[in-house]
Amino acid sequence: MKNVITEERLEKFSRVAAARQDLTVIIENVHDPHNIGAVMRTCDSVGIQEIYILYTEEHLDEEHLNKVQGSSTGVRKWLHVHFYRDVEACFNAVKEKYDFVLATHLDHESKSLYELDLTKKVALLFGNEHAGISEESLKYTNGNFIIPQFGMVNSLNISVACAVTLYEAARQRIAEGLYQDQPENEEIYQHYVSQHNKRYER
Repeated sequence: MKNVITEERLEKFSRVAAARQDLTVIIENVHDPHNIGAVMRTCDSVGIQEIYILYTEEHLDEEHLNKVQGSSTGVRKWLHVHFYRDVEACFNAVKEKYDFVLATHLDHESKSLYELDLTKKVALLFGNEHAGISEESLKYTNGNFIIPQFGMVNSLNISVACAVTLYEAARQRIAEGLYQDQPENEEIYQHYVSQHNKRYER
């Protein structure tokens, strides 16, 4: 098949690359591929380019991520997905790029989501569907937050909690003009071109 990349498509690549944010998500031991796929779609939607997936449970491995493709409507190929099995290695890599790691975790010092400044270089940590965030990972965080809830059952699906949090970050960043008039990221732009071209490789 002939590889045709239109000017309209290139303009979209340029526009999206310029809107990518210094914001990321870490998900720890999330089992359900549909939840992971939903997180990826939300990340892409709000301008996140990379996410970190941390698996410390033995039955979870990188092969498990292959199940995500069918549930993420193809968004995974546009993102940079970093996979780790070691907690320390994961957070060391995150902290090389981001100034703060904030976790969705309830304790006596947790803040409301709406008290956070999400315009900084922030990594947001979400735990799995049952156990939440491990104590080992919590040691690497700079603070905890909760999403205010007013129902009988104070529980949100991981992908929903992530979406609520990321759209609050997007709201704050829109107000600060962080999606506007940003220079194009050439590395990300070339990644999009490369991923587009792979569709035509045989």
